[in-house]
Amino acid sequence: MVKPTYGFVTEDNMCLLTDLYELTMADSYFRRGKNQLTTFDLFVRSMPEHRNFLVSAGIEQILFYLERLHFSKECIDYLRSLKLFSSEFLEFLKDFRFSGEVYVIPEGEIYFPREPVVRITAPRIEAQIIETFLLNTFNFQSAIASKAARVVIAAQGRGVVDFSPRRDHGSDAALKVARASYIAGCIGTSCTLAGMIYGIPVYGTMAHSYVMSFPTELDAFRAFVEDFPNNSILLIDTYETLQGARHAVIVAKEMEKRGQRLRGVRLDSGDIAELSKQVRKILDDAGLKYVKILASGDLNEYKIKDLLEKKAPIDFFGVGTEMGVSKDAPALGGVYKLSEDDRGPRIKLSSGKVTLPGKKQVYRVIKNGKMVKDIITLEDEKPEEKEVYPLLIKVMEKGKIIEELPSLKKIQEKFMERLDMLPDELKEIEELKEYPVEIGKELSALTEKLIAEYYKLEMSI
Repeated sequence: MVKPTYGFVTEDNMCLLTDLYELTMADSYFRRGKNQLTTFDLFVRSMPEHRNFLVSAGIEQILFYLERLHFSKECIDYLRSLKLFSSEFLEFLKDFRFSGEVYVIPEGEIYFPREPVVRITAPRIEAQIIETFLLNTFNFQSAIASKAARVVIAAQGRGVVDFSPRRDHGSDAALKVARASYIAGCIGTSCTLAGMIYGIPVYGTMAHSYVMSFPTELDAFRAFVEDFPNNSILLIDTYETLQGARHAVIVAKEMEKRGQRLRGVRLDSGDIAELSKQVRKILDDAGLKYVKILASGDLNEYKIKDLLEKKAPIDFFGVGTEMGVSKDAPALGGVYKLSEDDRGPRIKLSSGKVTLPGKKQVYRVIKNGKMVKDIITLEDEKPEEKEVYPLLIKVMEKGKIIEELPSLKKIQEKFMERLDMLPDELKEIEELKEYPVEIGKELSALTEKLIAEYYKLEMSI
C-alpha cells in the first residue's frame, strides 16, 4: 500500500518551506563565518495591473512562523540525505531559532510599491533562511486582500461573502483567502474551517443538486426551511428563476404562519440585473420586503459595479473564483532584499531593480483626514511635514512577539478606517491613478552616494 502524502505544513516541517538555495547559502555563510547582523526589506517592486493601492495581510502568520521556527530531527535527517550540507551546519541547525527584530506595516494598512512592508534585522543565516516563507505568505495574502478591497468598494456597502474555496489553489489557500478577504471588508466566508480557525462568520445557501434531489422545487424548499428555519436562503434558478421566486413566496408565507422568516433567495445565473428586479417585485408584491436577494456566479468588481449601475436590487454578493485567485492580477511581485550588513548600507543596482539602502521608515502625510503622500526615509530621518505618522511598527524583539496581536475584527476595522482616508480617485475600479511616494532627502543622498562609490570602484579595477 502506498503511504499517503497529504502535503500539510506543520510546525515541525515548516523550516523546509524554503527554496534550496536559501539553505545552501546559509551553509556557505556558516562555513565562512558570515553570520553578522543584517537587515532585509520585503517590498513590492511595482503596482500590479488594475490596482491603485495594496493592502497589508499575512503578517500574523509570519510572526507565528518566526516564533516557532526550528529544525526537527526528521528535517535535519532529510537534509543530510541530500549529501549537500556540511555536518557542522547540520549540527548548527539543531539549536536554530529566529532571534531577530521585526518591523512591519501592520495588517489592514494600505501601502504602495517600494515601501518596506516587513523589515527584518537578524544574523545573516536567520534572515536568509526565512525569505521564501515570508514572500510566500505575504505576497499571496496581500494580493487577495487587495483584490477583495476592490470588490468591497464596488459593492457600495452591500455585504460581500467569500465563496471561493472550491476554486482556490489548494486547501491552505482557501483558508488564507477567507482571512485576507475578511481583512479587506468581506462580511464572511463559505469555508467552515476558516470560520473555526479564524472566527470569521460563515455563510451558506444550497446547491442545485439539493433542489434536484426532491420531486419538485417546492418540495426541496419546504424540506430545507423545515430543517433550517432560522438560516434559509433558497437557490431559485435551478429550473426557471421567476417560478422559483414564486415557490419561495409560498414557502415564506408558510413560514410566517409558524412565526418564522425566510432569510433570502439566491440568483446564480442568467441576466442577474433584470432577474433581480423581477424577483424583488414578486417578493415585495407578496409583502416580503424583508427577504434579501443574494447574487453569485463568477462575479468580480467590474460585474458588481455594472449591476449596481443598472439599479439591480441586490443586498449581498457571493464572490468566488475571481477573488479567490485574484484572477486579473494573480501574482504580487513582492521581493526580499538585503539593505544593510556589518559593512554598512547595501544597494542592488541591476537594471530596473535598484533597491533603497539602509534601515528605513515610511511616513504617511495626512491632511483633512485624507492621505496625501508617503515618504520613504532613513530610519532616523524626520520628514519636514507635520501631519504624518510612521507606518513601520516594531512587533518582534529577540525573536519574540512583543505585544498582543489585534483580533481579525480589529484588523478589518483598521482597514475600513484607512479606506475612508484613501483619496476617492484611488477607489476607482476602472481608472488607474498613481499615489505619490517620495524618497526622503537623506535616503536619496545615500542612494546616490552608494551608486557613485560602486561605479568609482568598478572603474578602478
